[in-house]
Amino acid sequence: MRYAIRHVTRFEYADAAGFARCNLRLKPILWSGQTLDDYHLSVEPGGETAPARAQAGLANVMRLVVEKPERELTIESRALMTVDRPLPMPAPDDPTLAEIAAWARDSRDVGPASPASYLFPSPHIPLDRDIGAWCAEELDPDRGALEAAIALAQRIQREFAFDTTATLVDTPPHVAFAQRGGVCQDFAQIMISGLRAAGLPAAYASGYLRTLPPPGQPRLVGADATHAWVLLWCGDRLGWIGVDPTNGIWMANDHIIVAVGRDYPEIAPIDGVVLGSGAQTMSVSVDVAPIED
Repeated sequence: MRYAIRHVTRFEYADAAGFARCNLRLKPILWSGQTLDDYHLSVEPGGETAPARAQAGLANVMRLVVEKPERELTIESRALMTVDRPLPMPAPDDPTLAEIAAWARDSRDVGPASPASYLFPSPHIPLDRDIGAWCAEELDPDRGALEAAIALAQRIQREFAFDTTATLVDTPPHVAFAQRGGVCQDFAQIMISGLRAAGLPAAYASGYLRTLPPPGQPRLVGADATHAWVLLWCGDRLGWIGVDPTNGIWMANDHIIVAVGRDYPEIAPIDGVVLGSGAQTMSVSVDVAPIED
């Protein structure tokens, strides 16, 4: 699949903001199964941009500095992507969860994609006794990794309600778990918390879903904005396998990864500091359109 992606973020300030310094994580990373064919970033009415080093996670970071007083700021990210990612299929020779946990503990890799980097609680995804016990029902150590991963994702999809009014961006996982509702970020965080409680390396993936579904297929939940799902490391042979608990499906050709981290704040699309007074409003629009040959 080839996609044209357009991600627009608009800020409006009640009073002119005198200074802004932001981190932009909008350019998709290099990841297995996807290729970035072209990319363009624009900022209106203007600002200085420069590449910056990712402090955590796997992300392309651009530093934006706006020094002129502005009442509005529009950040537009455009990408052309090719995605050719096979659909994962559980098999009898898949490693078990116990094997994966042991391999991750024995790993000496300290790079940003190392399984050891994603074994432990992170600031916004702590371990939780109730979440761990609930997820453990699908995480028998002797169960095949892919079978267990999709079973847990589909259970979350069945038993939790997608509700955009239920949570905020900083809602802790235990709150969304207790009310059995939230959005893609909440479901990803709940699944990651449960996997890590079982000693498994799990990462937070942020990116996009195709906006237009194939003919005759239902539209995926979360396609109008950035989406979140889970990556489970399944050993050196299989690598990182993606599962989407919001939709109860595998990460395949409908998913485009932008960044990977331990939790959302490490790889938020935009964060930073704005100096000014008065209220601020933000609007986001995302379009992921398949390109026909």
